[in-house]
Amino acid sequence: MQTRFILINTSHAGNVGAAARAMKTMGFDDLVLVAPRWANVLKREETIQRASGALDVLKNARIVATLDQALGGITHLCATAMTPRDFGPPTVAPREHFQALSKKELAEQQGVAFLFGCERFGMRNEDVYRCHACLNIPSNPQFGSLNLGAALQVIAYEWRLALGGYAVPPATVAPVLADASQLAGLLAHWERSLVAIDFLDPQAPKKLMPRLNQLFNRAAVTQEEVHILRGIAKMMEQSAARAQPVPAAVTALKRSFRED
Repeated sequence: MQTRFILINTSHAGNVGAAARAMKTMGFDDLVLVAPRWANVLKREETIQRASGALDVLKNARIVATLDQALGGITHLCATAMTPRDFGPPTVAPREHFQALSKKELAEQQGVAFLFGCERFGMRNEDVYRCHACLNIPSNPQFGSLNLGAALQVIAYEWRLALGGYAVPPATVAPVLADASQLAGLLAHWERSLVAIDFLDPQAPKKLMPRLNQLFNRAAVTQEEVHILRGIAKMMEQSAARAQPVPAAVTALKRSFRED
């Protein structure tokens, strides 16, 4: 189903760029301008700057003289308004209206269009009357005026949610857990290192290594963490090889463990 955003009599070039950016972030690309103030608005520097990379949306955008020319292939029209009108289509919140549309109704639509009026006066009554619904974004009653680009962003977001939305991508790549052989190699390395620093007595090991094994299992050690832990073990071995004196705290901890 085609989704179209129609800007009527837009007077500020920057708002066209902001609208293109808002559309692209939500995965839409069908933009039509009806009699904008600037005939070359799609190529103006302010438009391009405010688009912030959504140049493909601007490239595909169309400029037409009348609203009729912008409605080809559209079967469901949604006006936008800051305040409800006494006459015309029902005024509803975007989410409320989109949820009310059944899947069957959505499937029957060839295209849905969202209409936005000029920045100063909004939409003309005659254009609103042609629509199936008038969308009003819930906002502060004392200050409900939204910038055109911001209003379009809200509508585009709500519509994208109604269509299924996008999954939130993970912030980082999922860690890869160390396998059993990597964990065994880590434990063997640590055993050598602990012996080297005289923390582990190989003649009386007690249950130190099984306990470390259980600790690493509970921690769900990743491959990257194995590298870190083996790096620590390597430094312990190097320190022991240089015959550095063992810190008193380590000696006390070793004595405590052996008395366990």
